[in-house]
Amino acid sequence: MSCFNLPTVMISKPSVNNFGSISFQSQLNPFPNLDSLPSSRSHLPKFSTLPSIRNGLRELRGRIETVKNTQKITEAMKLVAAAKVRRAQEAVINGRPFAETLVEVLFDINEQCQLEDVEVPLTAIRPVKRVALVVITGDRGLCGGFNNAVLKKAEARIAELKSLGLDCTLISVGKKGNAYFRRRANVNVDRFVEGDSFPTSKEAQVIADDVFSLFLSEEVDKVELLYTKFVSLIKSDPVIHTLLPLSAKGEACDVNGKSVDASEDEFFRLTTKEGKLTVERDHMMGRKKANLLPNYQFEQDPAQILDALMPLYLNSQILRALQESYASELAARMNAMSNATENAVELNRSLSIAYNRQRQAKITGEILEIVAGAEALR
Repeated sequence: MSCFNLPTVMISKPSVNNFGSISFQSQLNPFPNLDSLPSSRSHLPKFSTLPSIRNGLRELRGRIETVKNTQKITEAMKLVAAAKVRRAQEAVINGRPFAETLVEVLFDINEQCQLEDVEVPLTAIRPVKRVALVVITGDRGLCGGFNNAVLKKAEARIAELKSLGLDCTLISVGKKGNAYFRRRANVNVDRFVEGDSFPTSKEAQVIADDVFSLFLSEEVDKVELLYTKFVSLIKSDPVIHTLLPLSAKGEACDVNGKSVDASEDEFFRLTTKEGKLTVERDHMMGRKKANLLPNYQFEQDPAQILDALMPLYLNSQILRALQESYASELAARMNAMSNATENAVELNRSLSIAYNRQRQAKITGEILEIVAGAEALR
């Protein structure tokens, strides 16, 4: 009995991400083309939505094992991020009332001090020549476009300040931001900060001390905080939060009297009612409490009260930004790993279909060889 050596075509291993450029074509076609038979089309299964894959059986088995291992990794990372994001979300929600109430109290005390002509260095409004921008990014990747969104926001704000003729210095927080700005020679970075995995008050105090010294020494005239605000598990927005000085929107101006506040400044989403500055709350925080009485009786010097509250204000606002950024990073990583797991399942299904088709084609070819050999012996 004679045997045939079936010709095979070997091609390079295609990329996993490019499904359109790979195709599977069996060179064994002993049967007539079913596409030319109109009556047979309605009985055929439709696989037009599946990507065609062309590889040998050994390569397909290797790719299937690789995709399965990748799926296990992405699913494990998704579960870890989901477990951590619950704690981070609770920290964000529990910390918001204190931080926002402290801002309201400081605004009221600051207004009262201005009426009594009390000068406080941290609330002094002077012509803006130099702005310090605190940029908070993540420490790890594999979280979708989380870090890119913050860095793009920072680049846009730097370009906006330069267009106004102002100098800008950065305080970079997070390994991803540090690695990015170290490669940017045209960006002036005052300090690189790398914190712990979970934000702590100690880490916030390090950043607050640096901001405190820059503003008091008049090296900068305004301090802005750029971070990712946690909205929900599927949404987070990069925002700009003004730390210093404490002022209403539009009062921080350059030497020409032009406002340098960001158009979407999160800190300055304020309204004025009856000549009094009020803070707008997020709808998730519930109803706003009644305003404090406009008239205060200070048992101590108002300047001493503000000097005692301002470090607490800086620490609380920076800690809140770190917590919101950390929760947003975990939520973004959980969503990214969920999408990666779903893609791995779909790719594994496509590879399995291609593997079964090719294996069946090989078995069919071997059967045809046996039948052809038996017919030849006759």
